[in-house]
Amino acid sequence: MPKPAAQFLPYRLAYRFYRWFTGARHWLERRLTPAGLAVTGGGLMAGLLGIDYTQTVGHQVAMFLAALLFLGWLLAFRFRTRFAVDRLLPRYGSVGVAMPYRVSVTNRTPILQKNLTLLEDLQDPRPSLAEYAAQLHSEERHTRSFSISARPRRARRRLARIKPAAIPDLPPRGSAEVLLELTPLRRGVLRFSGVTIARTDPLGLFRALSPQPLPQTVLILPRRYFLPPIPLPGSVKYQQGGVTQASSVGESEEFVALRDYRPGDPLRRIHWKSWAKTGRPIVKEYQDEYFVRHALVLDTFLDRPEPEAFEEAVSVAASFACTIQTQESLLDLLFIGPQAFCFTAGRGVGHTEQILEILAAVNPCREEAFEKLERLVLDHAPDVTGCILLFLDWDESRRKLVRQLRQLKVPLLVLVLVNSARLEQLRTTSDPDRPDHFHLLDSDKVAEGLARLC
Repeated sequence: MPKPAAQFLPYRLAYRFYRWFTGARHWLERRLTPAGLAVTGGGLMAGLLGIDYTQTVGHQVAMFLAALLFLGWLLAFRFRTRFAVDRLLPRYGSVGVAMPYRVSVTNRTPILQKNLTLLEDLQDPRPSLAEYAAQLHSEERHTRSFSISARPRRARRRLARIKPAAIPDLPPRGSAEVLLELTPLRRGVLRFSGVTIARTDPLGLFRALSPQPLPQTVLILPRRYFLPPIPLPGSVKYQQGGVTQASSVGESEEFVALRDYRPGDPLRRIHWKSWAKTGRPIVKEYQDEYFVRHALVLDTFLDRPEPEAFEEAVSVAASFACTIQTQESLLDLLFIGPQAFCFTAGRGVGHTEQILEILAAVNPCREEAFEKLERLVLDHAPDVTGCILLFLDWDESRRKLVRQLRQLKVPLLVLVLVNSARLEQLRTTSDPDRPDHFHLLDSDKVAEGLARLC
């Protein structure tokens, strides 16, 4: 049995350097103001230029800037005070959309507090050693030796962009509200660990920090794209059991009225209260229902180290969920996670917000085989009027699923999200398995690709 990649020394050394480098960068961004970063950069450059002190005076400039930094650090060294902080977050956020919210800060000391800045503390986004080594190993397996082509891009590690906010002067025992703006960069649960109140030294170079624990969470929904009017596959279809059957097990139908018993009516439809009142058997009459029911199938099987393609597929699924009118139709979201998953929304069964919440937490599936999704979709195919398939590749297993659905006469809309290199390869290859409504999308230009759909 092969050893996990995390046990190899090169991966451990690379991970230690990665942790040290990202930790140092985070410390500098927190401790130094923009002016302090400029002074630090200028000092380093002057030091390099002033190596030969007999020819230039760069070393004198470097020493002067270093003295300024040291003085600023001494002035900002002590910052011990007490604050009470309360954060008011919205229920949801969306990737790429600015999310304003308010933070209340209370000064618990009898001293006026001035020149304060509020910094948010998010959870550490860095991966564990096992995750980091697995990603490096996956990239190396999919990159040819001595290849001059670009290596796969690393997954984006930043969780969100939050600008530091200035806090108004706090009088003794006084409070103030601060308006912050957060732009989420990744979907899922965004966790706050606390806030940090910073005070800048008189020189404006260093920040003294006072961390305040304030754990909190907010759900970040996937990015949504604008979709043009797309003719979705299929039309109205008889749904055995009506809307109730879509959310429960049984044969319940849409109730219409009461009528007299006719020979052959099942006993379970007898309305016993009406029989007791009238003295003759009365049964409940139901009406068969015809309506549109679409299946939105999300491919979670990611073989290549390209998490961007998977994230874009989730965003496209969220875009369809928000665009399809579910007041008079049903939408079934199908995908494979730790287990086979099916969620139905529309006509009072479920809500679009619930689909977005589910998509915010979906992850790639690496333990199961694609055949599990194939079985789930084929079992569900007789109940739907059409399928929207979001694929991460166009290989034999996905072709097989499309062939089987076409044999069952299920109308299809197939979208395949791949990188630019794979896109060109698929465009130059003819394939009889492609249905009429088949589209290839560049994972780096999804918005442009969706805008061309019609």
